[in-house]
Amino acid sequence: MKAILSDRVYINGSLIPAIIVYDNGLIIDIRDKADIPNGCVYQDVGNLVVMPGLIDTHVHINEPGRTDWEGFNTATQAAAAGGITTVIDMPLNCIPVTTSREAVNEKKACLKDQIWVDIGFHGGVIPDNIDELKPMIDMGINSFKAFMIDSGVDEFPASDYATLDKAMPILAQGNATLLVHAELDNSKEDFKPSDNSSYQEFLASRPDDWEVDAIASIIGLSRKHNCKVHIVHLSSAKAIKLIQQAQNDNIKITAETCPHYLTLSSDTIPDGDSRFKCCPPIRDNDNQDKLWRGLEEGSIDFIVSDHSPCTPALKKLEEHNLWEAWGGISSLQFGLSLIWTAIQKRSYNMNHLVKWMCERPARLVNLEKTKGKIQKGFQADFVIWNPEATHTIKKSDILFKNKMSAYEEHQVSGLVEQTILRGEIIYQRNRINFTGTTKGKYL
Repeated sequence: MKAILSDRVYINGSLIPAIIVYDNGLIIDIRDKADIPNGCVYQDVGNLVVMPGLIDTHVHINEPGRTDWEGFNTATQAAAAGGITTVIDMPLNCIPVTTSREAVNEKKACLKDQIWVDIGFHGGVIPDNIDELKPMIDMGINSFKAFMIDSGVDEFPASDYATLDKAMPILAQGNATLLVHAELDNSKEDFKPSDNSSYQEFLASRPDDWEVDAIASIIGLSRKHNCKVHIVHLSSAKAIKLIQQAQNDNIKITAETCPHYLTLSSDTIPDGDSRFKCCPPIRDNDNQDKLWRGLEEGSIDFIVSDHSPCTPALKKLEEHNLWEAWGGISSLQFGLSLIWTAIQKRSYNMNHLVKWMCERPARLVNLEKTKGKIQKGFQADFVIWNPEATHTIKKSDILFKNKMSAYEEHQVSGLVEQTILRGEIIYQRNRINFTGTTKGKYL
């Protein structure tokens, strides 16, 4: 039996002095701070905040097949350093993509001695795997990703309306959720940039209408099949009214957005710096303000990283070519600090942080009864951090494989001191040691 004491433990919407008692990976009691059980080994962290471990349900780990981009070992180390205790891996850009029973088993085989946090998998929907969906649901996969536009890799082709129309009844019957990259290319001719390095031209090539039209289509299909749908990495605030109306009409739709859409702006992105390239793109300050209001009002449910790394060669940093560079923002390790810094500027608080980065992501993947809260019977997953401490994100701090991020040299508030998974310390600042026994489990 072990315990953690702090003057600031986040419980039921408040920061209070408390002691959390846990055993065999589960919280067994929450007491007044002075009420230490007899014989209990405890850690007193003073005034540091003790909060539920973060849950990131949108991470591209790329193993097997593209481990030069990322891998389970480095990705989960970075997650642990960022206070994340659970990640859900996307079905691409690994090879094979996670679109069959065999691919699920192949990916599971890669986990041994590699994962420092708990991990689950999203399955994938592509045009030729409809017969694989129910078998994957029977294996425990309860969420499936589809692209309505080119995914960027040949192994994961886009799903047209007919494909999604076939997939949704199967997912609905299995109580699974369809996760959608919602962009529809409705342009009548190819966009030809006059300057390959211009961020504004890249932004103009993927307008808001692509997201709005895709989401309208998905809402119609969800209504038809009564299938749960989730819009990943919402970029355009122009789609929020559609989502709100669908939710009011009892359509089973949720949405997420990401730190880059909430903290970066097209108004200040430098030309030719592909570290800032992602799809859908980062839009302007006015759009960003409206995304925050969407979170506040509940039409956008939560915040996840969409950590989408690649090799430096694929980012084409030296060529300054935004059109040919791989699109994706690497930020897995820094989400807590980035969002906490932004939250304070907008007069939100710790309640919003926990709701948006712990509690609501847990619901998407059916973990809301075991993770995302400090509550008796839940898993002893905690992040212990200092919300007042400031630091500058340095390349030397980066633990994910390829040391590139749009956030290099950003000053942020909030410093993770320790991360605990099912009662075991998996990260401690200034004493990083990822050479011991991995503590993560496959969910």
